[in-house]
Formats: sequence, structure tokens, C-alpha cells
Amino acid sequence: MFNRHDKLDVGWLAQVGFFAGFTPAELEAVADLGQRCDVSAGTILLDQGDYGSRCYVLVSGTATVSIRGEFVTSVGPGTMVGEMALIEHRPRNATVIAETDMALVSYDTAEFRKLLDASPTAAERVNALLAARLAVNASRDGAT
Repeated sequence: MFNRHDKLDVGWLAQVGFFAGFTPAELEAVADLGQRCDVSAGTILLDQGDYGSRCYVLVSGTATVSIRGEFVTSVGPGTMVGEMALIEHRPRNATVIAETDMALVSYDTAEFRKLLDASPTAAERVNALLAARLAVNASRDGAT
């Protein structure tokens, strides 16, 4: 279950690893564009094969990532998930399920694009994240 909150607190965001090093103006953009969500353990954040309209930055808690039902990894605070489907306009390539109760920053497609335009630091982080994930996917695809 997703519980959404009002405007994000810049001080709270500054403590999140993904947003470390953002300028005050970039943190304001993050706060203006994103929404805080709290989810319960067991909540499906992303479902493999679905077309995505949201991505998340994990603030607290952990989630499991699986592909075709097989465990891939656990992710925790500071991790962004779901961005590939928003950028590439294709179905989710993994399922992500909350392992514990979690706090998240959520962006829909339009908010995510505005964030990338408003924050060079966010754009750099997302590009680096995409490159790393694409490399992992390529090595996984080559191994099968």
C-alpha cells in the first residue's frame, strides 16, 4: 500500500545518498517535483513486464529485485529503481518488492523528465546508473 505525503522536506532529501552533492537549487527542484511515499513490506513497487509510469528513490528500507522470478539482488537507501522504463519507454525488466517497510521519493514520467532538465547532477547520476545497469544486462544476456 502506498501512502503519499505533501511536499518533500529539503533537509530530509539532503540525507539521501542519491541526492548527496546536489546544490540547494537542485534539492528544491527535487522537493518540488517528487512525492514522498511510504510503503509496507510486501508491496510490489515494479512488476516485470508492466509499462512503467513512475520511478522511485529509496530513502529507507530494503527491496528485492528479481527477473523472471529469480532473485537478482537487494537494494537499499539511496538507490533509484524504475528509471529505465521511463527513459526507454519499454516494459519493466525486473520486479521490485519491498522487503521491509519503506520510505520512497516517487516521480511520474513528467516529473522525472523535469527533474533531469532542472538538475544536471540528477541527469549525471541517472546516466551513470543506466550505463551500469545496461552493462549488467548485457553481460547477463550474453551469459544465457
